[in-house]
Amino acid sequence: MTADSPQVQSYVDEYLREDEILQAARARGQELGCVPIAPAGGATLRFIAATLQARTVVEVGTGAGVSGLWLLRGMAADGVLTSIDVEPENQRAAKATFVEAGIPGGRTRLILGQALDVLPRLTDSAYDLVFVDALKTEYPQYLEEAIRLLRIGGVVAIDNILWHGRVADPSQRDAATMAVREVARLAREDDRLTPVMLPVGDGLLAATRVA
Repeated sequence: MTADSPQVQSYVDEYLREDEILQAARARGQELGCVPIAPAGGATLRFIAATLQARTVVEVGTGAGVSGLWLLRGMAADGVLTSIDVEPENQRAAKATFVEAGIPGGRTRLILGQALDVLPRLTDSAYDLVFVDALKTEYPQYLEEAIRLLRIGGVVAIDNILWHGRVADPSQRDAATMAVREVARLAREDDRLTPVMLPVGDGLLAATRVA
């Protein structure tokens, strides 16, 4: 049995089981067509947020609130999650998730709009963590915005960095695959970042801003 076998992936995902609230949010996300981050990826986000004791977090792609709830559960008790999504149905679902989880309203700021329109309006060097799980073809632009938003020592985390195995296959040249492959290259070659690629779920790229 290899590390990427379905049995091993299931074992990793079930190591920290999602509670009923997260499971319900995951089901809502599937219904809406916004596939949530895998449980192991969510647990990784919570770990990063807790390690940073993050108080200011930006999420690009709200979905139904699965990743947002994982992040909030790792953040400092007074931390605020700013989450951006273009679909109002997604944000309504996320609000329901946060209410069910007992998250105070003041801890979330949901912004409806195109990420590349919203991100430039956020404050430079003001955030501990930026999580990206949205339009794949815009991943390189999201990375550049994330670097601007992060304080030194802050972390950007990007989901689907393996993109269903397509990124590792040189013959795959569609726009989404090329953009995901490009953002991985950019993170690796940027002197402002120290990156790592984690094979959890569909892959998670994490990079600390060091300069």
